[in-house]
Amino acid sequence: MEQFQTTQKTGPQCLWMQAGVVPKKYCPTDFSCTGCRFDRALNRVCRQNQHLLDQGKIPSGKKGALMFWQDRLKKMPLAKRPCIHHMKGKISFKACPKAYHCIDCEFDQYFYDHFKVHAMMQPMDFETVSGVFLPAGYYLSAGHTWVKIEDQGVVRMGIDDFASRLVGKIDHMAIPLMGKQVTQGQAGFTLFRNRYSIPFTSAVSGVITQVNPAVKKNPDLVTTAPYTDGWICLVHCPDIKQNLKKLLFMADSRQFMAGQVEKLHAFLEDATQLKAADGGSLVKDILGNIPEAHRDRLIKTFISPGP
Repeated sequence: MEQFQTTQKTGPQCLWMQAGVVPKKYCPTDFSCTGCRFDRALNRVCRQNQHLLDQGKIPSGKKGALMFWQDRLKKMPLAKRPCIHHMKGKISFKACPKAYHCIDCEFDQYFYDHFKVHAMMQPMDFETVSGVFLPAGYYLSAGHTWVKIEDQGVVRMGIDDFASRLVGKIDHMAIPLMGKQVTQGQAGFTLFRNRYSIPFTSAVSGVITQVNPAVKKNPDLVTTAPYTDGWICLVHCPDIKQNLKKLLFMADSRQFMAGQVEKLHAFLEDATQLKAADGGSLVKDILGNIPEAHRDRLIKTFISPGP
């Protein structure tokens, strides 16, 4: 499989080059195909070609010869068909038995468990907004769930630091099983604390490809490490571009979070004569420290139903 390796200083070979669809193209983005204009352009041409073929027509010109890189590799014998993680240089050669339908691949789930997640756990850039941590590169929903783009249309999802401080400790959770569909702005997963259920909406639409095994064993990770070990699930999001348009990012995230903290201060001071902050920082376990009569309203007010 030498054709899948490269020693060029211009970067690793693009997946389209490795598959032989294009003669020369190198990847400068560490295979973050979701944001790659070249990948989007080729996918668009290939969809047009496939549409013509479905109509019984033959695509013409140089573009007419293009096909999806996955389809080109499917023509190879199974023993020589490379796993996408090998193509990305993450593992030694392994054949792909699933015809690049990674959502059904047990090894793909294993890879995310034992390889991809470790990269996620590395220190990241944070900024503080009114005492709440916001990590760089994360998209937020108004329902206080976040997503971080992984690759190939997959995003990682969890709850933000504001929600973790609001909820405090949790007893258990209800998360849809792998393979279940979730819809942006609709029911995603639920955290439970004593008799209280705290429903969170899904930040994106797609299919759950993995549930974090660590939080099933230790639910408190969801609130003690919301951006790292406490992530909830991975979701394959086919229409990720449209989904991200409805989420908050960078300046919008900061503005939203500042407004939420201000609103929380007003809620606690008006309803309970308590303060949400101690020394300028938002305290932990707000739900457990307010009178029981106000807890349901707190949940309904801040864990909002919209995306």
